[in-house]
Amino acid sequence: MLFAYCFLPFTFYFLPFTFCLLLIAYCFSFISVTFDKVFRSILNDVRFQFQSGNTITRLIIVNVVLFLIIILFKGILLLTTPFGQHEGQFMKVVEYLFLSQDVLWDAKHPWTVLTHMFTHISFFHMLFNMLVLYWFGRIAGDLLGDHRMLPLYIFSGLAGALIYLIASPLLYTGSNMHGASGAIMGIVAAAGMTAPDYQMRLMFFGDVRLKYIVFGLLIIYFISLVNLDNAGGQMAHFGGAGFGFFYVHMLRQGHDLTAGFRRILFFLRKPPYKPAPTAKHKVIMEVRQRSGSRQREIHPPPERTYIGDQERLDSILDKIKKSGFDSLEEDEKQFLHDASQK
Repeated sequence: MLFAYCFLPFTFYFLPFTFCLLLIAYCFSFISVTFDKVFRSILNDVRFQFQSGNTITRLIIVNVVLFLIIILFKGILLLTTPFGQHEGQFMKVVEYLFLSQDVLWDAKHPWTVLTHMFTHISFFHMLFNMLVLYWFGRIAGDLLGDHRMLPLYIFSGLAGALIYLIASPLLYTGSNMHGASGAIMGIVAAAGMTAPDYQMRLMFFGDVRLKYIVFGLLIIYFISLVNLDNAGGQMAHFGGAGFGFFYVHMLRQGHDLTAGFRRILFFLRKPPYKPAPTAKHKVIMEVRQRSGSRQREIHPPPERTYIGDQERLDSILDKIKKSGFDSLEEDEKQFLHDASQK
């Protein structure tokens, strides 16, 4: 009993401290539960957008998620390595995602041919690229078809990488390349060539036609190239833009350069079994008259041929080129939207 009375003052002394610890534990538990709910909600939204969104939305999600993973990895290195050494170790790891100027190194790491066009390590580099991809990708997807955006992105990035590997040894040595700029410039060029008079509203400039925006970007890249400011990257921009122009030109000639790529994707995505087609029957209408009855075969109207659709699509694109997107009738806009979903 005397022992309990002796420790009673200490109990009252540590009571506020104990209360503070319990309050802190409760706050951390509340924050953890709230963060878990918010994180799961965001994750569900991202998953829904990736599954139901168009190709441009999916490309943006892939680029942003990879950027967040890279930044998280950099933060872990910052906390676990001696001060000042995390940056060097970080660059040694992410170089396995970059496209190197050394062709032999690229041959030993072939995945870099694709990973470099999804990799960003600077926030503003990533933000600017994703904004441009969203603005111009939405236009190109509506005009050329959403199913063409992924192969156009990949092929433009590969064209930019090829120009970089050819031209960069003439400018400097020991460099590497990363970022989606070359791939995005292919989409920008394709949108500009398909609808050059389409107007976009820019801050401080107002409504500007698409052809002038594309031309302005190319002028900026050329000035940077002349000043040797990221010269290899500027060459990749020109390579991607060149493929975008060439792709639309060949598409107008009736040659889709991405058809083979899309067939491969279709083969990989097709179901393991194909349901049996339903039999088609002739539609027969019976007409009864006073003198008797007779039967007359009514054939269903023939489906529109691809050539007719293509001719109408070409006329709509020519109308956009001459008068802008707003000059289209409602049925023409609907036809253009339906054609982009095929």
